[in-house]
Amino acid sequence: MAQEIERKFLLKNAQWRGLAEGVVYRQGYLCASPERTVRVRIVGDQGYLTVKGATLGMVRSEYEYTIPLADAREMLDTLCPQPQIEKKRYTIPYHGCIWEVDEFSGLNQGLVVAEIELTSEDQPFDRPEWIGREVTGEMRYYNAALCITPYTTWKPES
Repeated sequence: MAQEIERKFLLKNAQWRGLAEGVVYRQGYLCASPERTVRVRIVGDQGYLTVKGATLGMVRSEYEYTIPLADAREMLDTLCPQPQIEKKRYTIPYHGCIWEVDEFSGLNQGLVVAEIELTSEDQPFDRPEWIGREVTGEMRYYNAALCITPYTTWKPES
């Protein structure tokens, strides 16, 4: 079974800027529930369809397929509800791992989240100095949740 083991973090400063070129992403959801998500995504000039299962701890099943760009655009424009995710992703190598920093725009403007994909839940990794508080498991930081409740609508934390 294909699976994803991922941890998410907020950033505590902007020292990550300039470490990588960003790539524009646009994505929407055909289905977004705790049990499964079906995502349509455009990355640069390539379309993708991704199916993910429920998250158990840090692990969930994931199946991703390339699809024609025209099909991805049409699904995003006609089948996926609004709002959708608009972001720029920066892929940053650090001490043998890859960090993906997502800088959101649109209704999620102001949110920046870093993710690291691991091969096991207990895999050790070094955190760059710009990594802040871990938000793995906090559902509101997941892209599917950001489509329903965008970052700009969140009430300030006390």
